Amino acid sequence: MHDDEGYTTPIYQALTRPVLLAGVPRNMAILVWVITTAVGFGMQEIWAFGIGFVLHVAVAMGTRHDPHFFDIVKFTMKAPKRLEP
Repeated sequence: MHDDEGYTTPIYQALTRPVLLAGVPRNMAILVWVITTAVGFGMQEIWAFGIGFVLHVAVAMGTRHDPHFFDIVKFTMKAPKRLEP
């Protein structure tokens, strides 16, 4: 990053990327695995862990394409549906 006087300031890439947990944004990984664990152990349905794993891999592939995808989705869900005049 350059300022007006020509000096440069290093900005590390780790400061601009979201915190990942096994390749998935932390909030999304916690959400996926809490729901998977609740269904898997609470209802004693073992197939839920397979679906949770597949969902985790799909989210990881999406995150690899765009690390801020889920931040944008969360922002657009909060935005008003239309603009008022």
